[in-house]
Amino acid sequence: MKADVTVIGAGIIGAQTAVQLAERGLSVVLVDPGPPGGEQAASFGNAAWLSSHSVTPPSSPGVWKQVPKWLRDPLGPLSVRPGYLPKVLPWLLRYLAAGSTEAKLRQVAGELRTLLEDAPRLHEEVASRAGVPELIDVCSGLMHVYRDRAGYEADGLGWRIRRDLGITCDEVEAVELAQRQPKLAKEYRFGVNVPEAGQCLNPGAYCAALVSYAQTMGARRIAARATGFRSEGGKLLAVETSQGEIACDAAVIAGGARSAALAKQAGDRVPLESERGYHVTVEGGANLPGPTASVMVSDRKVVITRLATGIRCAGQVEIASPDAEPDWRRAEIMRAHLAAVFPELDVSEARVWLGLRPSMPDGKPVISKARSIKGVVHCFGHGHVGLVSSARSGKLAAQLVTDEPPEIDLAPFAATRF
Repeated sequence: MKADVTVIGAGIIGAQTAVQLAERGLSVVLVDPGPPGGEQAASFGNAAWLSSHSVTPPSSPGVWKQVPKWLRDPLGPLSVRPGYLPKVLPWLLRYLAAGSTEAKLRQVAGELRTLLEDAPRLHEEVASRAGVPELIDVCSGLMHVYRDRAGYEADGLGWRIRRDLGITCDEVEAVELAQRQPKLAKEYRFGVNVPEAGQCLNPGAYCAALVSYAQTMGARRIAARATGFRSEGGKLLAVETSQGEIACDAAVIAGGARSAALAKQAGDRVPLESERGYHVTVEGGANLPGPTASVMVSDRKVVITRLATGIRCAGQVEIASPDAEPDWRRAEIMRAHLAAVFPELDVSEARVWLGLRPSMPDGKPVISKARSIKGVVHCFGHGHVGLVSSARSGKLAAQLVTDEPPEIDLAPFAATRF
């Protein structure tokens, strides 16, 4: 098989990249062992937020004090399986360092803002071209809810940084919050609404639709696992897969949590880890008693979203081997959170799910050309901003492939930053 470009990974990053390349008239082969948008993919089970305000890294000043608790509590919002600690310790130290001071937080936030700004609009545009505009909501905004103003003020640094970057954040007092979220538990009496943000109403279907759209422009998809590269004189000749070689001049590594081995073959060692995330979804229609617009429940560290297919509660982090057995107790914790926040919702039949977030310790993805093989481009490690950043990330990957000037400064996202 031959192509101009092989895109490794049919998750949301790979799908957006394939669209951008196909729209430029290049022949594209998309390689992934699973179906686009299928339940095996992180792109299926995310929180569905187009959160253009998610600019701060996951850690923050003083969070290192929580490490002993993470190790003791397997069901907390962030846990580390003890047997995995020796392997993940260097990653954790970098994770803690990334948010250890306000200056570092502000630097990362400014860099991520360039990647996330206008993201809902970009998704609206690509969804329209793909024929699925109904899957993107740019009108409802996103809301963070707190038990009281004191909880909000405890998160004050993050909100100050957002406002300093020009992000509008509207405070919502108790009476208005009850009017806007009438099914929300009454103990939540303060909110912050972010009008510029949006959501995807069915992330799995959106990913599948983008791949289908790319295929209408000639892209081909093979169900295989990419295993390496064949090069000569430092120039890419082919991508090796479990189904044979694909001769090509360029390749984009968008393989999610399993991208590090391929990046290493292309000359870059990157500290990529899988943040295992669980969700529960109550299936049903618009009559389900849940959020009117998506909410981040700040004290529980979960996002609750109304999708086209039901109501989903997602979030939290488990650090463990990608191949470790699921700890479904964590999903049951999500079920309990959902029931507590929207007490009228029957969660007894909620479906559970586990996926792997591909995460870098500083909260920023890797978007850059590979060091050792000309023609290979990295586009992975998006962590908690994979869906929201995917529209611009796909465009940036295509710009790197075609040697167009990238529309933002990519130095903060280079693989060589580690």
